[in-house]
Amino acid sequence: MLGIWVGLLFFFDPEHNESFLPCPFHWLTGLFCPGCGAQRAVHDLLHGSIAEAASHNAALVTSIPLLGLQWGIGSWRRAPLTHDNRVVWAWCAGLLAWGIVRNLPGLEMLAP
Repeated sequence: MLGIWVGLLFFFDPEHNESFLPCPFHWLTGLFCPGCGAQRAVHDLLHGSIAEAASHNAALVTSIPLLGLQWGIGSWRRAPLTHDNRVVWAWCAGLLAWGIVRNLPGLEMLAP
């Protein structure tokens, strides 16, 4: 199922295609959630446009290498770091902060 979604995002740009689901949080509140712009960011990443992906959702773009690093260190140590709740709580706090900061007045540049 994930492969189908990735394939659709590769061939169809969510910015110019109405077939992709809109963010329900944004639709209900008018605010941007931490994940708003993620579909467009994944589309841009699949096409190698890192700067454009970061303009759609910087949290997603920075999370991917950090998660890869966490899993890479875990496999190197033969004990995954996924059981370290400090990493999970720090990531959750970062996403919550990102969701707040991108909705502050005067920071429209952070909106997707």
